[in-house]
Order: sequence, then C-alpha cells, then structure tokens
Amino acid sequence: MRISKTLPAVLFALGMSGPSHAAGKIAADLVLTKATLIDVAGGKAVKGKSVVLKGDTIIAVVDDKALANYAPKKTVRLPGKYLMPGLWDTHIHYGGGPELIEENKRLMPLYLAHGVTAVRDCSGDLADTVLEWRHQIASGQMSGPTIFTSGAKLEGVKPLWKGTIEVGTAAEVGAALDQLQAWKVDFVKITENTMTPAIYLEALRQARARGMRTSGHVPAQLTLDQVADAGLGTVEHQSYLLRATTPREGELTAQVADGRLTAREAMKLSLESYDEATARAAFRRLAAAGTAVVPTLYGSYVTAYLDRDDHSRDAYLQYIGKGLRATYDWRVQRAAKDGPEAIALRHAIFEKSAALLPLLAREGVSIIAGTDAGFLNSYDYPGVSLHDEIGLYVKYGLTPAQALQSAVVAGPRFLGKLDRYGAVAEGKAADLLVLDADPLKDIAATRKIRMVVSRGAVHDRASLDRMLAGVKAWVARQP
Repeated sequence: MRISKTLPAVLFALGMSGPSHAAGKIAADLVLTKATLIDVAGGKAVKGKSVVLKGDTIIAVVDDKALANYAPKKTVRLPGKYLMPGLWDTHIHYGGGPELIEENKRLMPLYLAHGVTAVRDCSGDLADTVLEWRHQIASGQMSGPTIFTSGAKLEGVKPLWKGTIEVGTAAEVGAALDQLQAWKVDFVKITENTMTPAIYLEALRQARARGMRTSGHVPAQLTLDQVADAGLGTVEHQSYLLRATTPREGELTAQVADGRLTAREAMKLSLESYDEATARAAFRRLAAAGTAVVPTLYGSYVTAYLDRDDHSRDAYLQYIGKGLRATYDWRVQRAAKDGPEAIALRHAIFEKSAALLPLLAREGVSIIAGTDAGFLNSYDYPGVSLHDEIGLYVKYGLTPAQALQSAVVAGPRFLGKLDRYGAVAEGKAADLLVLDADPLKDIAATRKIRMVVSRGAVHDRASLDRMLAGVKAWVARQP
C-alpha cells in the first residue's frame, strides 16, 4: 500500500505540531524584530538585532539572520520603531490610609501605560498592603509594575508621618531593622522629622553593618559628608545638596543644631553663599562614598511654582481617585500662605537645585530618576510624571542618554539588580518599551509609546489605551 502525506501530516503523525518543534530550533514565545535597539548604558542605537523572549525573560538578542534558529509562537515586526528597557520610577509612594487602598491599586495601570515597568516605593502608610502587592505582582497574580519597597520607614519618636517605625535608641534601631529584614524589604528609608541626628547616624551605621541599602532625607543638623560617610545610599530630593554648595556648610549646620537658625534660614544663607568649586568638591566626595541622588525635580517644580501654575483643571486628574486628590490639598494650602519673599525663595531653591544636575554628572555622582508621585504630593501624577522628570533633567543640562540612564540603569544598580534589569540583553527581564521615535535624539520620545512588555506580557497601544480608559471610568464612578 502506498501512503502519501504532506509535511504537516507527517509532523502530526510523529506527535509534532509545527514550527515550534522543528528539529534543531529553539522554542520561544515572542520575537521582536526590525526595531532599532537602544543601548541605554552605552548611549547608542543598534540596528539589525532581534530580541527573543520566553516567559518573563529575554533568552537571546541575535542578528536578524540568526532568527532561523528560533521557533517563536509569535513574531512582531517593528520597522521604524525603537526598542529599549522599561522605565523605572525610583521614588513613589502608596498611601493615604486603608480607605484609599483601592485608589492606590488603580495607579498600577497608570504606570504600565506610561512605560514604567518598575517602581521603588519609598514608604507611605500602607506597608503591609504594598508588601503583599509586591508578592502578587512578582508571582503573576496581579498586573502592575514590579515593586521594590522599603516597607515602613524609620523616624524619630512622635513623628508627623503615619506608618513609620519610631526609634529613639540604638536598641530600637536594631529591633526596627530586625523587623524590616523579616519583611525582606529592598532597602531602608530614613527620614528626619523627629529623629535626632545621633540616632540618624546610628541607623545608617547599623544598616550598613547588616548589608542593607539605605535611602533618606538629610537632617539639617548634619553635613552631607557626615551622612555619606555613615553609609547613606541615596539622598532623596536634590534640594538637600544645596547645603554642601557653600563654604559655610559646617557653620550653618552647627547653627541649626544649636537652634540659632531654622533649616529654612540656613537654606537661604546657603543660596546666598553658593560656590561652584565647593559644590564640585562636595560632589566628588559624595561619588567616592558611593552615595547616589534621587532628584525628584518634578514634584519640587510643581510645588515651587504653585503661585504661577494652576493645576486644578489638569486633564490627568480624571485618572486620580477623589481620595488621593484630596491629599493634594495639604501642600496647596500651605503654599498659598506664602508671601512674596517665601515664594521667591521657593523658586530660587528649585532653580539652583536643578542647575546642580550637570555638576553631579561631571563629578561622577549616580543620578537616579524618581518623581515623588503618589499621595500628598500635589499634581505629581503616577506614570506620566516620570517623563516630566527626565524631561527636566535634559532641560537643566543632562544629555538624553544621561537622562535615560537615570531611569533605566541607575535604579537597578542601586538595588544590586543589574543582572536582571537595565539592558536589552540575554538573561534580562522581559520588561521592554517600544517607541515611535528615538529617545537618544529627543527625550520626549519616551512619551511616544507603541508597546509595553511587562514580565513578558505584551500590551500594544490599544491595550494601553484600554488601561487608561478603565482607570478613568472607575474614577468617574466614584461617589
């Protein structure tokens, strides 16, 4: 008997279903091809490469001609597009109390829809919830950006902020760090509202001895050198650096410590006695100590210019829950009480802080993009503000490549995650951004998003638009 079969029929008879089982070929879920790859760390565009994904990992980046060695379930051709790693916002906050948990959860699509595939939560008052979200997202039970979190932050006794761990002795610092390590936090956040300078330094020393990364505000009673030498990993908010840009830093710090000056008065005197050579020397020491800076310029910009810019009718408010929106009032009302002199000081602090960016870069300080978005910080919108942030970096003197590095490479480097993030390369996370324009030529191109890949899940433009529409509709239904 003569039997004639086509190749597919033969494959079926042998238990094979098609190309993914072709002899010698490597199975894959997705291939992205024909796009120009953005090498963010190298600051260059690379043509002729294709990216092969399986699950949540990039398994290969190969020359286009080598694609014959792979059998993907799906291939997406992206001619004229630009492919880069997803963006990181390394200073955000979830918070506002238990009654706003759902509103905070609705922020997740806003990050993904704007290409932010990872966030660093710098503590609010929902630590337990955020830790659970971190687990659910990592395990695929929940959609959202990968979360790295400090859990509850360390503060002094009777702090202004809710959700903190109060510490007033070295023993209490140790107990607090025990708790944070039990929670497996990604770093330790320390603020100075009621914490004594001595305990602040003690917290840094103990955390460093345990190998824990630290992040914090800088007490007005301490110099930048003191906190860097004690082991502070990141200075949160660039305005703190102004204290180290004057030859009078030691004198002014001492006068704040003994009550002769307020922190605000010392800041004004620092501005008046600014000296670039002093600033650059301080930044070289900061770089040598390994202390990075998270500028949070956009949040500072909004607050500084509330006298000039009315954000109360911003279109983006349609994506922000009413409870979170109400938390904006605190800063707005406080700024409204400022007279002409205070307003002028706000402007001056912002402008001089922003102007430090190229000096920091030149002296080797790692700049890590972060926005301060979330609750409390007025009109600092989750997702889109990361683009505003890095846009300011370029406006005030960084190159587009440096701005991209701050939002792609510097965050993973601080957290010790460069083996998994920061590049389009074999073994890295399948967190990717497809753009319509070249971000190395114009930083605004990061806003021209065609596709987002988050842990291997593909969200095309239509899917991203549906995310935004879903949040908008949910907010509109709030009572």
